Amino acid sequence: MKQLLTLASTAAIALALTACASNPTTSLAIQKENNQYEVTGVGKTSLISKNNAITAANNTCGRKATPIIMDEKTGYNGALKDIVDERTGQMIQAAASVIGSLAGTNTDISRNEDYQTVLTFTCRAN
Repeated sequence: MKQLLTLASTAAIALALTACASNPTTSLAIQKENNQYEVTGVGKTSLISKNNAITAANNTCGRKATPIIMDEKTGYNGALKDIVDERTGQMIQAAASVIGSLAGTNTDISRNEDYQTVLTFTCRAN
């Protein structure tokens, strides 16, 4: 009985820890030449990935400086990236979501890393 209790508690703790684990939505800044920095933000949508990248840029510059964007690149990295174009992939994801809700199952194929935004910026003092 004691072994079963130990095994069950170990499994519960492992399950709880994996439920809390997630992929980061922003990255640390990489310093480039001429006082430029580069950060990456990921998200389920293009807007979320841009917001995550902007948050990382703001964190890099701190409270006393403002990020000035030099370059921005947003790309689609979804599950169907090399199979279909971005628009078709979005329609397939929407159809899978509708079918999943009608069937009562989770068939969402989108991930939190579907979009990636890379910002190159400098920090200007306020």
